[in-house]
Amino acid sequence: MKAGHEGDADHTFEPIAVTTSASQLICRLRRVLRPEDLDCACRETLNGALARFDEQERRRETRRRVAAAREQKERIASILHFLSELDAVTEAESDRTVFEEFALLFVEITRSADAAVSALRGL
Repeated sequence: MKAGHEGDADHTFEPIAVTTSASQLICRLRRVLRPEDLDCACRETLNGALARFDEQERRRETRRRVAAAREQKERIASILHFLSELDAVTEAESDRTVFEEFALLFVEITRSADAAVSALRGL
């Protein structure tokens, strides 16, 4: 994400599809199989199996997204460790590149936070 959360015109959050590719496949299978002359018990068995598979895929996707958000949280925690050194820097710092390095750490936190937001909003 670019710096400046206050309406940066170049940045938009891209919505993440709530359904998984497996869910989309299951919907297509249901449309194809619906017109077929399956007896009622067979159709119920098929629908039940497709529903269970869809639920398993949704859980798998949820686990993946939560794990991705946790990974970003850990990354942010690691960066915060480096940022603690900012407390030792004063206005008298002669090496001005130090300030740019700290700025880059904040940029990385922003990127990690945005990645976590994307992962969680897709749930």
